[in-house]
Amino acid sequence: MVKKKAIIIGAGPAGLTAAYELIERTEYKPIIFEMSNDIGGISKTVNYKGNRIDIGGHRFFSKSDRVMQWWQNILPIQGSGAKDEIELNISYHNKSKKIKLPENGPDPEFHDKVMLIRNRLSRIFYLRKFFSYPVTLSLSTVKNLGLVRMIKIGASYIWIRLFPLKKEQSLEDFFINRFGNVLYKTFFKDYTEKVWGTTCNQISAEWGAQRIKGLSISKAVWHAVKSIMAKSDGIEQKKIETSLIDQFMYPKFGPGQLWEVVAEKLKAEGCEIIFNKKADQFKYENGKISAVSLTDTNTGKTETVSGDIIFSTIPVKDLLLGMKGNVPENVLNTAANLQYRDFITVGLLLKELKIKNTTDSKTINNIVPDNWIYIQERDVKIGRLQIFNNWSPYMVSDPDTIWIGLEYFCNEGDELWNKKDDEFIQFAIEELVKIDIIEHDKVIDHTMIRMPKTYPSYFGAYKNFNMVRDFILTIENLHCLGRNGMHKYNNQDHSMLTAMVSVDNIVNGKKSKENIWEINTEEDYHETK
Repeated sequence: MVKKKAIIIGAGPAGLTAAYELIERTEYKPIIFEMSNDIGGISKTVNYKGNRIDIGGHRFFSKSDRVMQWWQNILPIQGSGAKDEIELNISYHNKSKKIKLPENGPDPEFHDKVMLIRNRLSRIFYLRKFFSYPVTLSLSTVKNLGLVRMIKIGASYIWIRLFPLKKEQSLEDFFINRFGNVLYKTFFKDYTEKVWGTTCNQISAEWGAQRIKGLSISKAVWHAVKSIMAKSDGIEQKKIETSLIDQFMYPKFGPGQLWEVVAEKLKAEGCEIIFNKKADQFKYENGKISAVSLTDTNTGKTETVSGDIIFSTIPVKDLLLGMKGNVPENVLNTAANLQYRDFITVGLLLKELKIKNTTDSKTINNIVPDNWIYIQERDVKIGRLQIFNNWSPYMVSDPDTIWIGLEYFCNEGDELWNKKDDEFIQFAIEELVKIDIIEHDKVIDHTMIRMPKTYPSYFGAYKNFNMVRDFILTIENLHCLGRNGMHKYNNQDHSMLTAMVSVDNIVNGKKSKENIWEINTEEDYHETK
């Protein structure tokens, strides 16, 4: 029997998950077209001279059992060193197996292809000092901020609890309702505006509802109390807000390793992954996508392919503007004006860091223990700082060096984006020297990576996005997935779930695709149960 063909555009988490699910559960034969020459999208790992860069930082943690099991089915958890052997029950779609891992590590076949369990620590760097993230009422916080400012923060919080804003029309309203005006201006306003390049009162409150809907001062304080009094509930941490988790899984060699293993499994099952093919035109007729035009990014040659179903993970803006057919004018206008924030990472290899701890957190191997640090300082443009040694020691070629990532948010074509590589790297080094995190003579090597359209924006034309979504839902054989495919600030697990639920719909013969768009919006999915 001839299998039906599924065209998948993009080899990131959503596209690869869709292919994996289709092969496991349907008669569709997937073929993946990827415009770059690598795997993983923004979840890829870049290898620079043996030092690996995780673009944006990816904690492998989800409230979804389905996603957690899926990850462990690809990369099992390495032994923790406990006295007893760890027994993993990996079950997925009625397939199950048990793996026993010895206390000193996994069996040889799992030596490299494993998940590590890592401790989570992210802090805010403000006033040249460390603050817990989320901000907690601790002695160090009071000392760093000063008693007067703490009193103002407390009074502002009590006021908003007594007289909350009745309607949250913007992200600014969202923050103020949960933290009070003074704490919002101290820790949220400047950083958020650095990330998005616009003021918080211009950003939709929907962003907060998707990213931090369950977080509040009361929950942060209660979590701190419970952490002292109670034992951890394991890697699942189901009763803990995502922003407060203590541990997460992490592939030994970075997030891209997992997706490279998935790609290997797909190829073994006969799935083609074709690189350097940019999907730029889509023939829309009779309520379906009947053909996709692809351009070879190396040669410029074009070809046309067709399939029974199409999975698109490319920016929805590019999808609709490349659609040839009777697309409503208001849909095209909205799509044309959707905005994105772009991303630059500078990798610096160092002999040592100048920064030392200013809180009770323990220094590990003479390195501050953070996975990443939110840079709240107003006199620099850097947004976050990753310390790759703390994500996984295997991310660093020489364990006696420190490998960090400086993260910048910008717009393609602006002053930051247009800086030449050498100029930008020197600019980034000067910023860290300025805020006393590094010293010039400790820099050994450096590189940089530009990632366009990393963050779909929740302002401007986004207020009319519903008409775009509603039109997409009318296209019978089109499934839009993932962060850019849906113009939603999804985490990796949300993107995977959009692919899983899409295949669920196919398996169950469900025509409506609205449930895909409900992922990462329903109140009880990701943050609370």
